[in-house]
Amino acid sequence: MAKLTDKQELFAREYLKDLNATQAAIRAGYSEKTARKIGSENLSKPDLTERIAELNSERIQRVQVDADYVLRQAVKLHERCMQEVEPITDRRGEEVNDHQGRTIYHFDAKGAAAALKLVGEHITVQAFKTTIKSEHAGSIGLNLNKSLSELFDDDSN
Repeated sequence: MAKLTDKQELFAREYLKDLNATQAAIRAGYSEKTARKIGSENLSKPDLTERIAELNSERIQRVQVDADYVLRQAVKLHERCMQEVEPITDRRGEEVNDHQGRTIYHFDAKGAAAALKLVGEHITVQAFKTTIKSEHAGSIGLNLNKSLSELFDDDSN
């Protein structure tokens, strides 16, 4: 790797703070007028992007936060949001029960949905996708011009 200038090194370090090339350029000492252009140019320089990747790898090792950690935490968050944690109470503060006498609990539907979405995006479940793009279908050998019955027909008859 070629030697970076002091400004480039500082840009690489600043870029990792918020992944904003323009702001990183400004914080590294480049002119505000040209920061957007310089930031973009810096991200196109192989030596500089290699340094950013190196610094990022060091940070991941240092803080022990990687994709696996994020996924584990998202799963924990989803499970926590789904737990029956806080019972619903009436005006007197007494727990509300269903018709079978079981306590009714609150759960965090928004938090559970957000965490589940994050997990799904991370592992590319794509459970809610309704169309198959032809470029991907071709790569797995699907012929999108056939009907479903043709795709699943037994050719041995």
